[in-house]
Amino acid sequence: MSSSLFLILRILFAWSVAILLAGILWEGLFGDTGAIFWLLAWGAIVLAMLGAVTHLRRVRLAAGRLDAAVLSNHQQRRIEVPLDAGAAFDLVEAAVRELPRVEDIEASRGSLQVRAKVRRSDPFGGNQPSRWNLLARFAITRDRVLATVVPGDGTSSATLLCEPDAPHWVDLFALDEGTSYENAEALQRSVTRRVAEQRRDEQAAAERSATDNALTVARLNLLQAQVEPHFLYNTLANAQVLARTDPPRADEMLGHLIQYLRRSLPREHDTLSTLGEELERTRAYLEILKIRMGARLELQVEVPESLKALQLPSMMLQTLVENAIKHGLEPKPGGGTVWILARRFDDHATVTIADDGQGFGNATTGTGIGLKNLRERLRLTWGERASFSIVSNFPSGVAATLTLPLPDGIAGEERHDG
Repeated sequence: MSSSLFLILRILFAWSVAILLAGILWEGLFGDTGAIFWLLAWGAIVLAMLGAVTHLRRVRLAAGRLDAAVLSNHQQRRIEVPLDAGAAFDLVEAAVRELPRVEDIEASRGSLQVRAKVRRSDPFGGNQPSRWNLLARFAITRDRVLATVVPGDGTSSATLLCEPDAPHWVDLFALDEGTSYENAEALQRSVTRRVAEQRRDEQAAAERSATDNALTVARLNLLQAQVEPHFLYNTLANAQVLARTDPPRADEMLGHLIQYLRRSLPREHDTLSTLGEELERTRAYLEILKIRMGARLELQVEVPESLKALQLPSMMLQTLVENAIKHGLEPKPGGGTVWILARRFDDHATVTIADDGQGFGNATTGTGIGLKNLRERLRLTWGERASFSIVSNFPSGVAATLTLPLPDGIAGEERHDG
């Protein structure tokens, strides 16, 4: 109530002083103020009071309260925007362009400022007011908007200034009927809405990414679960046969199987392993196979120590070694050799599992699930950065090669060594 009363008294005082000065000037020109002067003076005061009351009513309806902050013709808002300066500037500029009846927009990205004019509602519907309506002819028809973005450390702030498009002394005689307050509130709502929409989009993208990652891990675990039983079933079947024909060798095979499981089970939920860990797992696996194949199976490993930290999907090395033995060496009467070779290049490394077995076109058959799962696991883990190829070995057998991206540590070590 005190703010409203102070506003009305301020307008009344300003008009009274103006009329007093006008009366002195009138009397100096015409010798006497006369009835016409006082009629015009009282008419001006009545119109000024009506404008003040209209201003109070419109602001109360728009803001729901009356105080000095909302009654002012000059409205300022400061909004924190969790974006860098460029993105915040684009957001604020878009909010200014959304204002109703906005025109003369000047956007300066270099100074991070947006200036615009906003036309006020036309009470005459586009028609020219009467020439006797002096107050309407000299009324303020537009408001100014100045938006400034201030960059910060990872965030920005936007300062919004809305005011009548007129000199400041006009505030003593005319009020804007709440248009500056409405423009400031509209801009604040628009900027806040856009920030909220961007946060929702980022949150939705993060949730989609988390869901995709969870699905990827689930699919990798499923593929790994399909690989592990493939070996376990074959081993248990061989142990069952040996238990009837050669119990000591069956007992030895089960002992190696227990050792193999002890190495494998603690990492059963991991999707990635290292080449060094997979070599240890594969050696335990080969000890089991040597019981069955004896001297028919030989192994040669050429893996640099620096490449033992190379990442690859768990069980992948064993899958390729198992295929080499099952489809290449076991059907060959004299058995043969399995080679595990690792080589490092600029930004990738290759791991090759080769054998001198029967090669392609032999009588053995397979479901192809192991190699299909292998390719799928590579795709899910590294996308196009990893690949798998399988070709004939010379003079006999098959060579399967994994091409894998080098971790930063291994690549850095290579550059340092060079």
